[in-house]
Amino acid sequence: MRYVLGLDLGTSSLKGLLVNQAGEVVYTTSSDYPLIHPQSGYSEQDPQEWYRAAVEVMANIVETVPDAKEGLEAISFSGQMHSLVLMDENDAVLRNAILWNDVRTTAQCEKIKETLGEELISITQNKALEGFTLPKILWVKEHEPAIFEKARQFLLPKDYLGFRLTGSKQMEYSDAAGTLLLDLKNKQWSERVLAAFDLPKTICPPLVESSDKIGTLSEELTKEFGFTHTINVYAGGADNASAALGAGIISPDIGMASIGTSGVFLAYEEAGKEYQ
Repeated sequence: MRYVLGLDLGTSSLKGLLVNQAGEVVYTTSSDYPLIHPQSGYSEQDPQEWYRAAVEVMANIVETVPDAKEGLEAISFSGQMHSLVLMDENDAVLRNAILWNDVRTTAQCEKIKETLGEELISITQNKALEGFTLPKILWVKEHEPAIFEKARQFLLPKDYLGFRLTGSKQMEYSDAAGTLLLDLKNKQWSERVLAAFDLPKTICPPLVESSDKIGTLSEELTKEFGFTHTINVYAGGADNASAALGAGIISPDIGMASIGTSGVFLAYEEAGKEYQ
């Protein structure tokens, strides 16, 4: 039997979903990790915990579904959006990830609004809110300058996990759209937004499509799980975008309310439509 593995990197746990070539769910498993709250309003996680959880989930699948070792063909992801992972020149994580539900960045959001005004919406199709990634970057720049000085690139959670599994760094568009740094119409990092806050373009990773192959499972993990063949790894998508697609939100006349760790309403818009 041939399989694909989906890894969903959530706020409280990482879930694994093994699906066969007929589209049937064969096995599910998960691994929890803690939230870190240094003070009121702060919400962080250690990215190493995401990797540990992924390895635990994969080990559980290989042990429970023996022919997955021979039949697993591909891995992809969904994951919590917006959360900031800062990496240095050696690809080491510089601090705990600042999560989407962290609300320390009100002052940075006000600065973004004052600096760009309505131009921000025309570029990114988003308002400046505490959950997004740019305010978190600006917070680190202001409050942890020694850490920011070492920062060479940022990733979001599921893209960081993709890096740990393949050694390749990139960000796909559905997650990039929630950073406040993406020029949505032109599908590229916004030089205007980066320049407005004196951020180097190199801090942003290369952009890829959700369906793009980003590499193959590392030699280390291939040996650890006893795979004898190459396993392709694909970029995947942000959790809300993936949920909307999976629920069939593919036309303007249908929407979805998603109530979990966060609550969102998801709807479809035609390409090129302006944010209202």
